[in-house]
Amino acid sequence: MQLDDAATILGRADFFEICDAEQRRLLAFASERKKFRPGSVIYASGDQPEGAHVLVSGTVSSTQDGAENNPYLIHEVGAVLGAMALVIPKPRPVTIKAIDAVETLFVPRTAFMKLANQYPDLAGRAADRIRRELTSYLGAIEGSRGRFGKG
Repeated sequence: MQLDDAATILGRADFFEICDAEQRRLLAFASERKKFRPGSVIYASGDQPEGAHVLVSGTVSSTQDGAENNPYLIHEVGAVLGAMALVIPKPRPVTIKAIDAVETLFVPRTAFMKLANQYPDLAGRAADRIRRELTSYLGAIEGSRGRFGKG
């Protein structure tokens, strides 16, 4: 995958909207193209992440432990798999498997954090984006609490 192709893929990924074109190009340079066969585990729940994957092609399933019979399917080009892994090395909460032939662009956390350290405004935008996503996620959980009982 050429550098410009990788930068274009990052440009399609919602999370990387926080980066300007030059920052995406720098991340593209540090990124690695990966291919997975159908049924391959891209990463498993509990794995220590080293970065995030951006879906280039194919379909993946996301499942939580104990919910393997109810996968969430992801096929949108530019979907970021494990964006939180770009900033923290917390173990993966889900397992991601290739449903068909899958290609991703792997963005290492070390590259993202180096860029965030060089561009404090990028670090601020990343923190804001993560905060918004977590707030939205927690709001959705809180909203469904009444339907499933208080715990």
